[in-house]
Amino acid sequence: MDRNSAISEVKGIGAKTEALFHKLGVYTVGDILLHYPRTYIRFPEAKQVNEAAEGETAAVMGRILTQPAVRKTRSMLITTAKIGAAGVDMELVWFRMPYLKNQLKPGSTYVFYGKICRKGSRLGMEQPAVYGLEQYAGMEQAFLPVYGLTGGVSNNLLTKTIRSVLSEERLFWDYLPAKVRERYRLCEYNYAVRQIHFPADMDTLTNARRRLVFDEFFLFILQMRYQKEKRIRDANLFEWREDSFVEGLIEKLPYRLTGAQRRALDEIRRDMRGEFVMQRLIQGDVGSGKTILAFLAMADASHNDYQSAIMAPTEVLARQHYETFRTMTEEFGLKIPVVLLTGAMTAKQKRMAYEALQLYPNAMIVGTHALIQERAVYDNLALVITDEQHRFGVRQRETFAEKGCHPHILVMSATPIPRTLAIILYGDLDISVVDEVPAKRLPIKNCVVGTGYRPKAYEFILNEIKKGHQAYVICPLVEAVENMDVENVTDYARRLRDIFPEEVKLGLLHGQMKPALKNEVMEAFMKNEVQVLISTTVVEVGVNVPNATVMMIENAERFGLAQLHQLRGRVGRGDVQSYCIMVNASDSKTAEQRLSILNRSNDGFEIAAEDLKLRGPGDFFGIRQSGELQFALGDIYQDAAVLKHASEAVTELLAEDAELASEENAKLCRYLKEYVKQEQHQMNL
Repeated sequence: MDRNSAISEVKGIGAKTEALFHKLGVYTVGDILLHYPRTYIRFPEAKQVNEAAEGETAAVMGRILTQPAVRKTRSMLITTAKIGAAGVDMELVWFRMPYLKNQLKPGSTYVFYGKICRKGSRLGMEQPAVYGLEQYAGMEQAFLPVYGLTGGVSNNLLTKTIRSVLSEERLFWDYLPAKVRERYRLCEYNYAVRQIHFPADMDTLTNARRRLVFDEFFLFILQMRYQKEKRIRDANLFEWREDSFVEGLIEKLPYRLTGAQRRALDEIRRDMRGEFVMQRLIQGDVGSGKTILAFLAMADASHNDYQSAIMAPTEVLARQHYETFRTMTEEFGLKIPVVLLTGAMTAKQKRMAYEALQLYPNAMIVGTHALIQERAVYDNLALVITDEQHRFGVRQRETFAEKGCHPHILVMSATPIPRTLAIILYGDLDISVVDEVPAKRLPIKNCVVGTGYRPKAYEFILNEIKKGHQAYVICPLVEAVENMDVENVTDYARRLRDIFPEEVKLGLLHGQMKPALKNEVMEAFMKNEVQVLISTTVVEVGVNVPNATVMMIENAERFGLAQLHQLRGRVGRGDVQSYCIMVNASDSKTAEQRLSILNRSNDGFEIAAEDLKLRGPGDFFGIRQSGELQFALGDIYQDAAVLKHASEAVTELLAEDAELASEENAKLCRYLKEYVKQEQHQMNL
């Protein structure tokens, strides 16, 4: 068995389990090892019963006072036991685990791990894990991995499978040149993979993670610059009129463009009329008005008898762009066909869209990744625009560009990044910054609150709904994870159903839902058929719902500031006052300090700079960042120093060996080709 072996070759993985693993993107042995933990559980020091406090997740040491009892209800068997120490007792309850009656011996002492709750006048635990004293002593302060899951795949199964695979002596060869490893003090690759899953202690986890994050940044930057060095800047073969057409459209807008929008638009139009094809990034804060810039650039292309296309990261956003562009062309009296192409369309709809690509030489084309599939053939493509998401869209935009005859490329990113990092990450693009928000938008009112504020927050949301508005509630997890005291959308939606009146319609949204169902829920929210949307961070790269005025974020302390700012940007998109309620479930002073930055500022660039200063290596014990700037492990704010080192290493390497042709770099060159191939495969999936 090697890293390219099918996952079915692992002992215990049959056809059914293999199909479930495929849902997680796991096809090979290598894939399962690169399915990194999302977070870790650390078992605390065991305490006495009298030291336990309501609401905490704790390990409690106690002696079984009486013989455990089993009682039968209509739907299940319930086992109960009583433990005590220092004159204080506690009741324990297990559902559907009758065998514990014979395993737990009266007079014996065990450690019980779980959440402490109140049962009448005494404290208790429901469904606690049970450990012997010696067994638990060996687990104290250990790091147990928690993985991203899908239905039918438990954390236990993933842990067992990964342990089985790691029993193989060596699965990966270390492709980094020895001098790079030595200079940046990086541990060996196989060691890093083992320790990221089952770290011996905090130091080994930190070192393993640093090596793997370095690799992610290094390979990304290397393939980007390697391709750039080999690519000669393409000449601009398109002819563009110098007239007042775009100025005429700007005059028809119901609002004035900001100074930042005008600067960016001038740079786009200058590039499209320049000597070489445009390769430009528009970096703008949430709500800064990038979409209108895309429309004006595409209208400019159509006016010059060329096709243009914009690729959105989600079906719903693509449809919204399509409807917006259609409405604007009608309002402005433009005879420009607008074509939609997405993966969710029927075969007949796709066929008609493909025909339109050939039929209309000046069409505005809007879609998702379906735009870069093999069957999408363009007749006259001069401008391609991508909304950044997976790995900054490098492979997508290259594939997209190949669809036309060296078209102009415009990339839009809603994530404000400090300029020093943006230059590294977007090294092959010129950068325009849109750092102003349209004047008519009211600043979002923010508050950071504790969990005790929830009843008031629900009352506030209900008042907004009575005014005809809508709300988002964001939770970090899809479902409850054993021993993690973090909110999840599944249970939260049930709770809110009991709290809000029946006439308030609730929607549930998360990344594990099928695309068609996600689109259905999001469209219902856009039409105000759903008033409260309980969601994970999948709404971060979202749509424009001006009627949504409240964003409530649970466990806000578990997200990066830049990501919280992105989430907050889902509201405040209309001309009425909007609000963001961030629920801090932590007692940490650091969490309070970080969230206070968001509380006082709505400026994404200021927040990004502060995030860069404040985040430290301990912050990876939380929910993984998601959204546009996503690597498997790396985070550009938390790992900014590693990102800069990776950039330095690539610069030095290519300066010495631009073709990676030396014997010393042979392994790296081979691995880079595999990496690019894998990126292409992931994109096609």
